[in-house]
Formats: sequence, structure tokens, C-alpha cells
Amino acid sequence: MRESRGSGRPGLAPPRPERGTPPAGGPVPYARRAARLHPGAWWLWALALGTAATRTTNPLLLALLITVSGYVVAVRRPHTPWALSYGAFVKLAAAVLLLRLAFAVVLGSPIPGTHTLFTLPEVPLPDWAQGIRLGGRVTAEGLAFALYDALRLAALLICVGAANALASPSRLLKSLPGALYELGVAVVVALTFAPNLIADVRRLRAARRLRGRPDKGVRGLAQVGLPVLEGALERSVSLAAAMDARGYGRTAEVPPAVRRTTAALTLGGLLGVCAGTYGLLTAAGGGYGLPVLLAGVASALAGLWLGGRRTLRTRYRPDPWDARAWLVTASGVAVAALLTLAGSLDPGALRPGVVPLEPPTLPLWPAAAVLIGLLPAFVTPAPEAVRDTREEPTP
Repeated sequence: MRESRGSGRPGLAPPRPERGTPPAGGPVPYARRAARLHPGAWWLWALALGTAATRTTNPLLLALLITVSGYVVAVRRPHTPWALSYGAFVKLAAAVLLLRLAFAVVLGSPIPGTHTLFTLPEVPLPDWAQGIRLGGRVTAEGLAFALYDALRLAALLICVGAANALASPSRLLKSLPGALYELGVAVVVALTFAPNLIADVRRLRAARRLRGRPDKGVRGLAQVGLPVLEGALERSVSLAAAMDARGYGRTAEVPPAVRRTTAALTLGGLLGVCAGTYGLLTAAGGGYGLPVLLAGVASALAGLWLGGRRTLRTRYRPDPWDARAWLVTASGVAVAALLTLAGSLDPGALRPGVVPLEPPTLPLWPAAAVLIGLLPAFVTPAPEAVRDTREEPTP
């Protein structure tokens, strides 16, 4: 009996792969790519949570926001190098928190307090430095005010880190309008710099540990820094060559009237957005704020549409904006809107005072509103268990 080539059993042909199954080591099929969430939805969700964090100084609500974003990142973060940047943002937020508390201890706080924790030696300053002090009395009220303020900024940084960990930068660039493509390339390169740097440092430190060489301390940092810098320079040169090969910066010829119209619409739209936002934030501009803002947004979108005609580029397999993307975006927007509404109805619950010093309380329905941000953990697809070593197609 003849034995078929590639089969371990005589007379049997090798099994045919199932439809839609990629070959070993091959790229991810388009059907599985389409099942992933649009990267813009992740950014809108994270920015909405960050907006909600700016509406409150309640440490319990801020801790709940950080927990919600961290849980979504833990269950939906893909297995990619740039997804590891979330830990760096958490460390940055912790550093900001500690630095703000250190400033409150050394430089004092404008909040008057009666509960003195300890007293530092005060350094006398000249008359022209009135209002600034070094050392002196450190109160519990001042530290509580600094903690609330720093925790809000830390929550905002962690929300931005969640967007960096969940959304693919290359896929986000592919979804930008044509008029913003060049600006988007610069932003994506800046966003991917830190994740690539962290991945290089981890790889080099692991290699030094395998060779029995020190990877910590000043000596280890000095010997790791030079290869990291060399890799960053090589990556920059390769990126510049790839961008030039793909025609980056080349534009199409458009009539002068179209260019002037595009500039007028874009500039007028931005001015309208600024004027409308100012009107909404002031009591006197409540009547004209919303119409001017809508007109400015419409003018800016029209300018972007006309400006996209100058860009010679097409989208390869664009990411669809499906119902899951709407749900993810709506969950973040709902959290921001409900916390804004809660701040106007009960400002004391979202902005607890420190004079007199009282422990913060957790308001029930704003806390329930924050939990809406957990919806992406249940409606989005789970990350792939096997890491795809191939890069995604560049737009």
C-alpha cells in the first residue's frame, strides 16, 4: 500500500485545514481581525472615564474608577508589547501621588488646619517670597487636600494608560480621517515610544540575567542604557525609511479655492468650538453656547472632509464600528454624564471638604454609575491566548 507524503499512517492523505484556520505561524485571518473591537471605542471609553475622574475629588469614587479601568485592562488586554505600558502608567501615577504629598509637606498647603501631625524646621525666606514657606507645621487637613487632588490626577493618568494598553496604535492610525493622517502618524509614533522602550529594557535585563551579569543598580542601568539607545536609533531609521517608501508626506494637487475653503472651514470650526465651549461654561452664554458649539463642530468636520482629498492613501481592511463599539463608548459616556449630573445635584458628595476634617463617604448612585464602566469586560471579545508575532498591516 502506498504511503502518502506528509502522513504518519499509510494510505491516508494529510488532513486538510479547516476553513478560516491560519497556517502555522501565519497572519491572523481577516474574520478574526474583524471580530476585534474598534480602537477608537477604547480611547473614547477611557477618555470618558478620565473626564468622570475630573468631576470628583472623592477618594472612594476615584479608587472605584481606577479599579474599574484596571479590571477591564486585566481581562481584555491583548498579548502585545505595547499593552505592557499599563504598568508604567500605574507607576507614573503613584509617583505623581507621592510627589504631590511631598510638596504639601515641604512647601505647605493653603488649606488651614487645626490637626497638627508634626512640625518641620522652617527656613526663613526674603520678603519678595511672601506666601511661600519651606518647612513649618504639617496638618492633616493639608495632607488630605493634597491626597484628594493628587488622586484625581493619578486616576486620569491610569485611564490614559488603559487606552494605551487596550487600543492598537497602528489600527487607531488606520481609522483616522485623511486630513489628520500625518498628525496621527506623529502621535502614534510618540505613543509607541514608551512601550517599545519598556520592552527593550525587559528583554535586555532578561538577557543579562541569563548571562549572570548584574541588571540592577547604577552599573546595570548604565550597561543596559546604551543598547536601548542604539535600538531606539535603529528603529527610528527603519521607521523613516518605511514611511518614505510608503509615500508619507506626499499630497495630491487640489485647486486653490478648495485649499482656501478647507482652511476657512477648519479655522472657523475651531473658533466656533472654543466660543461654544466658553458659552457652555459661563452662566451668561447659556443661550448661544450649544448652537455655536454644534456649528463649530459641523464646520470643522467639513474642513476635515475637504482636507482629506489632499491625502493619497487608502484603508486596507478598515475596522468596522459595530454595536459593541457603540456599547463600549456609551458605557464610558454614561459614567461621565452621570457623575457630572451628580456633581450638580449633590456637590458635597463628589467634592468632600477637608475643613472640618471628616472621613469621606461613598455616594450610592454615583458609585453605581461608575460600575457601568465595567460593561466592556463582558461585551468585548477576549484576547487571543497565543501571541501573534507578526505585525499588523501598516495603513
